Amino acid sequence: MYLYNSATRKKEQFKTHTPGHVEMYTCGPTVYHFAHIGNLRSYIMEDVLEKYLRFEGYDVNRVMNITDVGHLSGDSDEGEDKMLMGARREHKTVMEIAKFYTDAFFADCEKLNIKTPDVVQPATGLIPEFIEMVQGLMDKGYAYFAGGNVYFDTSKLQRYHVFFDHDEEDLHVGVREGVEEDLNKRNKNDFVLWFTKSKFEDQALKWDSPWGVGYPGWHIECSAISLKYNGEYLDLHCGGIDNAFPHHTNEIAQSESYLGHPWCPQWFHVHHLNTGDGKMSKSKGEFLTVTLLEQKGYDPLAYRFFCLQSHYRKALVFTWENLDNAALAYKKLIARIAALDPSDGPVDGEVLDEYREKFIKAVGNDLNTSLGVTAVYDALKAKTNDATRLAVIGDYDRVLGLSLTEKAAAKREADAKAAAGATSAQGFTVTGEGDPEIDALVLQRANAKREKNFAEADRIRDELKLRGIELTDVPGGTTWKFSKKG
Repeated sequence: MYLYNSATRKKEQFKTHTPGHVEMYTCGPTVYHFAHIGNLRSYIMEDVLEKYLRFEGYDVNRVMNITDVGHLSGDSDEGEDKMLMGARREHKTVMEIAKFYTDAFFADCEKLNIKTPDVVQPATGLIPEFIEMVQGLMDKGYAYFAGGNVYFDTSKLQRYHVFFDHDEEDLHVGVREGVEEDLNKRNKNDFVLWFTKSKFEDQALKWDSPWGVGYPGWHIECSAISLKYNGEYLDLHCGGIDNAFPHHTNEIAQSESYLGHPWCPQWFHVHHLNTGDGKMSKSKGEFLTVTLLEQKGYDPLAYRFFCLQSHYRKALVFTWENLDNAALAYKKLIARIAALDPSDGPVDGEVLDEYREKFIKAVGNDLNTSLGVTAVYDALKAKTNDATRLAVIGDYDRVLGLSLTEKAAAKREADAKAAAGATSAQGFTVTGEGDPEIDALVLQRANAKREKNFAEADRIRDELKLRGIELTDVPGGTTWKFSKKG
């Protein structure tokens, strides 16, 4: 497999410290509100990556944190505490907010077929490990105590900016535009490892520490959680591109300083989901959730399909029209798979292996999910029997996670029932591409014509035409199909 490495800015052959085994870490959500679909794009692509690695035969240990304390809304250690914001907004305790939105996050993941990581660790459950790591950094001379807080000293590093090169001047004491200067910092890019003093005197969660009662900075949690559950050598670290700086930059700084050796060689960053006005975010009011998609009638897996049609390193533009197109394509794909006959077998193992190699070649080139989707369509046209086609598609879907064969089987069963019902309706037969909803509308049109309600029959015909359906009346019934344009 080849993956683009954000740390080296080039595509590289994926390698691990232990042959056949992957230690994988993915940054989890800050559970102060519902995840919007922009957040979930990253988790979808990380899920595909994990499933692809397992498909290739790797044993994967995937670890994810839950940020339920200490994540401020500024660019590093400034701004308002997001968990406190949520608690005030909903008149609940911070831990009630954390529990509710953690459950909501995993409910969304289930709807999107995102596998739960092997280890999920809330930050509040590992405070002693955070303190131990901070103390270790102080003992090694990489951290200092000032003004009640413990800071990481970036001047001790030979190279601080890993993902985006900056001038050395950026490391000097200074103030980012719009950010209040922290006079306790020795260097501009120093960051807080442990707070005992901050402008949030009502901080809800605090713990005893060698430096006083306080709480951890955001960055320390991922390093300590990964160290505990992945070990000293991490193979693959994932997250959204907006986490590359400062969060992942600071993770590398503190982890390698603490361990005394290189930490993680491969970094995987998913780019933004944008609207017409730019990056999707909760603060801008463009708060699109999985629940909202469902309320508007979309299958959540149609959104997953939408995401898979684009490369993870390209910004993806969300519009309702784009989602409509993806939803229609997904629906048509399920219908085509449902039209295959599972009893048309047996499965040809040689063809299955041949198409598996084609899939590996396509998707294994920097997780090219759009080619993975194309491979499904190629499998539908394979010169083999239907049972083998279904086996190939089911094999691919172990990675794509679109429930293709399951939904096709359900549709096949529903179509059989609908067809039986349509055929028995006064001898009238509807023949189509396997969509009970369309079958029912065609039958309603036939009933309207029989009752000489031609206005209603024409209305249904026009509605179907707008949906890209072509009707052909035949003796004893009507056939329909999706038009090429639709």
